[in-house]
Amino acid sequence: MDYCVTETMSMAGKLGILADAAKYDVACTSSGVEKNGDGTGIGNAISAGICHSFSSDGRCISLLKILLTNECIFDCKYCINRRSNDVARASFTPKEICDLTIQFYRRNYIEGLFLSSGILRSPDYTMELIYQTLLLLRTEYHFQGYIHVKAIPGADKKLIYQAGLLADRMSINLELPTAEGLRELAPNKSREKILTPMKLIRNGILESKNEITIYNKSRQFVPAGQSTQMIVGATRENDYQIMTIAEALYDRYNLKRVFYSAFVRVNDDTSLPVLKEGPPLLREHRLYQADFLLRYYGFRTSELLSEERPNFNVLLDPKCNWALGHLELFPMEINRADYSQLLRIPGIGVKSAQRIVKARRSGNLGFDDLKKMGVVLKRALYFITCNGKMMYNTKIEENYITRNLLSPKELYPFSKDSVTYRQLNLFDDMSDGGNEFYMKSRERSCMNG
Repeated sequence: MDYCVTETMSMAGKLGILADAAKYDVACTSSGVEKNGDGTGIGNAISAGICHSFSSDGRCISLLKILLTNECIFDCKYCINRRSNDVARASFTPKEICDLTIQFYRRNYIEGLFLSSGILRSPDYTMELIYQTLLLLRTEYHFQGYIHVKAIPGADKKLIYQAGLLADRMSINLELPTAEGLRELAPNKSREKILTPMKLIRNGILESKNEITIYNKSRQFVPAGQSTQMIVGATRENDYQIMTIAEALYDRYNLKRVFYSAFVRVNDDTSLPVLKEGPPLLREHRLYQADFLLRYYGFRTSELLSEERPNFNVLLDPKCNWALGHLELFPMEINRADYSQLLRIPGIGVKSAQRIVKARRSGNLGFDDLKKMGVVLKRALYFITCNGKMMYNTKIEENYITRNLLSPKELYPFSKDSVTYRQLNLFDDMSDGGNEFYMKSRERSCMNG
């Protein structure tokens, strides 16, 4: 197949267009794989890498996040790159992407590449371009760093599999949570075309791990797993529907991550909702918190939401909200609760629960010990005892705890060991606008319980 793309503008001009066009795709983390180079090439993949796209202000980043092209034959109503939009168009050649990646890597700007694309000519043609880019980067440029690439729904299975042998992570965007939403806003796409390659990648990963793949035993297939993304707020699904779908994707397709992207109304279309208060960033944040509960804390969607209670409480994080509905389980004794029980306590995250279990082998723990281990006592104090005693004389009563958790003022104006404990103010970090807060807090706040 002829995979050359006609060059009609400078590299800088293309980079400006295609880096900016990639910002709407949030499904790109590099965590999940650690792979050292073998000494014959350059680069390696580090599992702790943090992905951001290259920004116009010149900040150093971890991944070069670009589109192969923002040309598209589809006309999805929510997409800035849809066929009917009058926007500047550009396309990279495979060699241009390789040159950019190597140049940015040598300047220590990036650790790897995140490559997505619009649909140029056809799914097969676009997937062939992506595959040729990866092949060139791995074999001729000898790049051994991290590569996250988007698989194109509807493309030939062999092309997707060949790309998977060269990539570290692959993702296929679900786009909208339900088939009905796709029919309404993305009529060129279907749930079947999206789930078919997702199943292919899942099977390829399993076969590769079991060393029984019939394609190529010398390479590991998509070692960092696959992910997907859902747009939140463009269609009418409630939180219960969205989390039920995410849970099914984790169970059936062994996904590493489901990303949630608050709907941004970039097109003037009567089919799209008008969001007077802007993108639903707080809703997106609650979905991320709940997603962590599914993946790391042993929760199921049915414990957090139901058809009668289909949406998250915007004022309380999902774990606090769950705990307030199950006060019969509290307070839990820190020195006796097992690991799975500790994970259910607000203010205790995965790391702090592990530290508690380990430290208890040497003796009983007190509240000062918990704070040193990273427990957020201003949330946890209502739900725990240490050696049979609560931290303060508090009531195990829903309205009382809720009121104090939401209070922006101190409930207990006290200081102990030069540490002042204050009640949680949910909106302290939101004064400078939502986007920076949510990007920084997704991982941090979820993992702190």
